[in-house]
Amino acid sequence: MKKASIISVGNELLAGLIVNTNAGYLSRELLSMGIPTVSCYTVGDRIDSIAEAIAQAAQQADIILITGGLGPTGDDLTRQSLARFMGVQLEFNEELLAQMSEFFTKRDIKMSANNKVQAYIPVGAEAIANNVGTAPGIMTERDGKIFVCLPGVPAEMKQMFAESVADRFRQAAGGQVVLMRKIRCFGTGESVIAEKLGDLMQRDRNPLINCTVSGGIITLHIVATATDRAGAEEMIEKDARQLRALLGDLVYGRDEETLAEVVGAQLRSCRKRLSVAESCTGGLIGKLLTDVPGSSDYFTYGWVTYSNEAKIRELGVDGALIKKHGSVSAEVALAMAKGARARADTDFAIAVTGIAGPGGGTEEKPVGLIYIAVDSSELRDVQQYIFAHTREHIRYRAALMAINMLRLRL
Repeated sequence: MKKASIISVGNELLAGLIVNTNAGYLSRELLSMGIPTVSCYTVGDRIDSIAEAIAQAAQQADIILITGGLGPTGDDLTRQSLARFMGVQLEFNEELLAQMSEFFTKRDIKMSANNKVQAYIPVGAEAIANNVGTAPGIMTERDGKIFVCLPGVPAEMKQMFAESVADRFRQAAGGQVVLMRKIRCFGTGESVIAEKLGDLMQRDRNPLINCTVSGGIITLHIVATATDRAGAEEMIEKDARQLRALLGDLVYGRDEETLAEVVGAQLRSCRKRLSVAESCTGGLIGKLLTDVPGSSDYFTYGWVTYSNEAKIRELGVDGALIKKHGSVSAEVALAMAKGARARADTDFAIAVTGIAGPGGGTEEKPVGLIYIAVDSSELRDVQQYIFAHTREHIRYRAALMAINMLRLRL
């Protein structure tokens, strides 16, 4: 099985001044060709560092992709680094210089003398045409491995990859197929998921199951490698069925589906309507729900009742209830949901109240304490949660948990 390694070059990447989107793009493109990426390196503008990264990547992979460091300035050192790794010199290419001169002439711009350095490539390598910029790419083979250097500018890199590199890599893949499916989960921790899956997460199995976590959403990546697409799809489907059986209602969707999309589809299919009443989440639940196209089919009203006065006036919450239990309480959350459903005349209502922090907490009611209520004609439910971390994280987790509570009800 052919494998790839990606090297991203640039001090600006290490300093966090630029987000490295190239590696993600190339990894996805390679996987679609049946070539998994086994390592990614980010290195600064030093010949020794780049050459060392190339050597390490060559030990791990059959295809080594390097982006960045092909410009005309003194910190663009990728061509020199590749030449050092190969043990050859750089040679001047008159044709490349002519192409660069034409690029500037067409735009009525005077070419700097510094651009001449871009016409040098390692002996034995071939140049990759750049139709949208000045920096040509470089491609060479050594000991059965393919080395490709592309500019770091995403627009240039993507076009050059598609036009001059992709077909070469598809041939190198030799017909192998790598497919991936994502299984989305919510409502528990990563360690619980791992415990439930057991041996399914062993690193030497095929399909391989990887796990990532973001904002409380746990995504299981099923990666299957086979000699044909049908075989890979069959392997993925078998594992997907097994995961759903093991995880039950922790699984809410697949691939790029969001909780809000899944809940919206449920509401639409059963012709039910929803309203929301929010305090600490400040309208985030409503935003997530209405981010989904067509949400007007089921979402009708949303209130942000941040103050006690707003809860009383807009939702009809009894002031005595707030005085007795506090605005952050199960009783008030239920009253908010009941009031929202009655005023909006909907089938379901969600209400959230809590302390998002960083201040406002007490020993009895700490920062992160959240009450979420779901109200319907058949059942009224309220749950208490304590979320940690930042104000942003607490609000986002509360919003997702509220939507998930409705999903489970539906």
